This record gives sequence, structure tokens and C-alpha cells, in this order.
Amino acid sequence: MIAPALLLAALPVILVGAELFTNAIEHVGAAFGVSEGVTGSLLAAVGTALPETAVPLLGSLHPGAGERLAVGAVLGAPLMLSTLTMGVMGAAAWQSRGPTAALTPERAGLKRDLDWFLTLFMLALGGLFLPRGLWRQALAAILVAGYVGYVTVTLRASGALVAAGHETAARTRLHLARRALKRLPGLRYIQLLLGLAGILAGAQGFVVGIEGLGRLLDVPVLVLALVIVPIATELPEKINSVLWVRRRQDTLAFGNITGALVFQGSLLPALGLTLTPWRPSTLLLVTMLITMAGVGLLRLRLRGATAIRPYHLAAGGLLYTAFLGYLLAA
Repeated sequence: MIAPALLLAALPVILVGAELFTNAIEHVGAAFGVSEGVTGSLLAAVGTALPETAVPLLGSLHPGAGERLAVGAVLGAPLMLSTLTMGVMGAAAWQSRGPTAALTPERAGLKRDLDWFLTLFMLALGGLFLPRGLWRQALAAILVAGYVGYVTVTLRASGALVAAGHETAARTRLHLARRALKRLPGLRYIQLLLGLAGILAGAQGFVVGIEGLGRLLDVPVLVLALVIVPIATELPEKINSVLWVRRRQDTLAFGNITGALVFQGSLLPALGLTLTPWRPSTLLLVTMLITMAGVGLLRLRLRGATAIRPYHLAAGGLLYTAFLGYLLAA
């Protein structure tokens, strides 16, 4: 009974935290004068990626089942984002704007995110076949350096994007800017930290509840890590992107997902290479290939001037369904 109760209690905490966070991050981005791409792909993405970073770190401290949990969490997070989370965002856009409405994220930044992810994640895939020791440590260092390079390129592109009209704009008043609180210095940062704390606390409660439910249902550890835990850890990204796409802030909605993908496709595999066995298996290879397929399909959609529409994102949901079908058949 504890696991279902935790799930029910954690969800509203995450929802409130996500609303406070998305509202505050818009004001923070506007205060810094950065582009929506920086706000979505860096500021929001890194903040909401903290829950899924904690799981492999904690799992790697426990040999055996804990290490399998860590490896699964490292690969389950980008799988969830590239397939189901994209599908959920597409469904939200479909419901609020219609199936053929044009989604208008800033295309150069979206392409940049997807290209960096595919490059770094392919290196992580190759790392499965490297011998343990110096080679893996070197690849982990390359992945970390790759993320630093991505951050540098994204920040450098911000100035031109702001000049072209893609600056971050806070479209609603800060939620905490009410009467007595409105004079408080640094209020946007206080709200940002409150929202982030709510997201982290809610996600942690959700993870514990999901893990308890998995044990109750006798779900294998690797399946738990690949499928069940990411449902909880990726909930902040899902909710944030749904909120933004319903408000027609498409650059923030996509950037929150694709920026988190780059983070998870580089820094999390670096943790996996350093702290876990990181050995190839059919399940892990299928997981990584489906992840790259989800990202690759969206990248192909951006090759021309064709608009992205809500029904295009449904492919992510179909890929995730295919992955679940593979798990059931295996």
C-alpha cells in the first residue's frame, strides 16, 4: 500500500514544482537576455535532468543489482525522452492546437541539439565494446568534453538568435510576485529553487514508489530501470514540455527535451563507462538503437522546410510501443 500512496502523493508535488519552475525559468532567461534555445536546452534541461542523474549514481554504489539498475537508468532516460516523451508532447499539441497545426521551434538550435546527441550517443554505443580500463576512461572524458563543447556552441549562438527575435520572453507574471513578496530581491531565483526542489522531491518519491511497485509485481531489475524508473525521472521533462507546447512556446518545449537528451547522451554514459560494467547485451543494444531511431526520425523531418506537426511526433509513441512489445516477447 505504501508504493501506490507515494505515487499519488508525489505526482501533485511534481506538477506544482514544474509550474513554478517553467514560470521562473522564463523570467531568469529573460533577465539574462539569452535566447529561448539557451533557456530550454541548457537552463531548463539541466535542472530537470537531475532526478535521472541521481539514479545511476546511487545504483552504482551497490554491486550486482544496483549496477544493473544504474546501466538501465542511464539508457532508459534517453529512450523515454526520444520516444514516449516526444509522443506525449505531440498528443498535447494535437489536443490543444489540432493534428495539423505547425509546431515552430527554432530550427537551427533543434538541429544542433539532435546532431550533438546522435554523435555523442553513438560514441557511447561504441563504448559497450571497449575493454575496461584506460580506453573506457578516455571515452568517458571525451563524452564530458563533448558536452562542454555543446554548451559552448549553444551559448555562442545565443546572441545572433536574440538579434533575430528569438530572445526568451516571460509571457506571464512571476507566480510569487504577489503583494508582500513582490519586493523581495531575487524573487525569480527563489521561485526557481522552490520549483526545482518540488520537482526533485516529487521525482524522488515517485522513483521510490515505482521501485516498490516493481518489487511488488516482481519485475526484473533491468526492465525496472529501462521502463519503470524513467517514467518517474522523466516526468519533469514531460510536464514542462506539455506546459510550454500548450502555451505555443515551441522552442522551449522542444529544447527542454532535446537539451536533456544531449545531457543524458553524454554525461550519463560517461558515468556508466566509469562506474558500471557497461557490457553489451541484446536488450541494451536494442534500447540504444530505438533511441537513435526516435531522434533520427525527427532529424530527418528537419532536412527541408517541412513543418513539424503533432502527428509527426506520434512516431515516438509507436517506437516506444515497439520496444515494449520486444520486452514482452523476449
